[in-house]
Amino acid sequence: MQRRVRNIKELARTIRHIEIRSKRLVNELFSGEYHSSFKGRGIEFSNVREYSWGDDVRTIDWNTSARKNDLYVKLFTEERERTVLLVLDGSGSMLFGSRQRTKKELASEVAAVLAFSAIMNNDKVGLLIFSDHVEKFIPPRKGRSHVLVILEEIISYEAQNRKTDIDAALSFIRSTQKRQAIVFLLTDLIDERYEKAMKILNARHDFVVVHLTDPLDTEIPGSGILWVQDPETGEEGIIDAAGTRALKRYKTIRQAQQELLMKKLSGMKIDTICLQTNSSIIGALNRFFRYREKKV
Repeated sequence: MQRRVRNIKELARTIRHIEIRSKRLVNELFSGEYHSSFKGRGIEFSNVREYSWGDDVRTIDWNTSARKNDLYVKLFTEERERTVLLVLDGSGSMLFGSRQRTKKELASEVAAVLAFSAIMNNDKVGLLIFSDHVEKFIPPRKGRSHVLVILEEIISYEAQNRKTDIDAALSFIRSTQKRQAIVFLLTDLIDERYEKAMKILNARHDFVVVHLTDPLDTEIPGSGILWVQDPETGEEGIIDAAGTRALKRYKTIRQAQQELLMKKLSGMKIDTICLQTNSSIIGALNRFFRYREKKV
């Protein structure tokens, strides 16, 4: 019982720490950028006012003008409220991290910043956690208390299975989210055959891939004979990390795979944020928001 209480207190402290850091980043850096990067679904009629020289004649409200015997124009406001869906890869490979934090911890940090940015702009936020199937879905809602529920779920959740099926997660979104949403997929993309699902989702929703990696994904330091295990399949193997030839070969192959992946996402016109477990999220998010502002 004491251990359970201690774990609950530790979880509460972790959530509070993430909330404080995320809110600071949102207030100081990302609130305005988020608003500019993700526009509302359209515009809606707000009010009318008297016509002024230089107003677009196409905005003249002829019914009001005839009734008041003067020219009036329509005023419009952006239909701001949107739905943000955080789609988190909960597979075994997300528990890996060789430096400052694991990929899951990195995903938690990014998710918190995105969620607090969304609610500060009066958007709704939801969460989907998947492995080789959809494991958890929290429908989108507004408010700080709802974001804290989402963060608690992300931090404490332990997936039932360790494998990855991105297609299953994206198919679930297509079937449940009928209105256009902003979908952030937080994953290390260790999977295959997800291209078709991404293309379909990208055509219907505002889709962003947050690609999470670790330095060891592309380069192994010289160290000797290493025993390794696949975090998703459990398969074991040995890597000779003593010889420079083997290390160079590994680095060349992995870098080529990463370049091919980025080329594939770019070819599908999917916006991508690349983050590493040993780096700050600030620079990459700033660059992404600036890019989105220009795109919008």
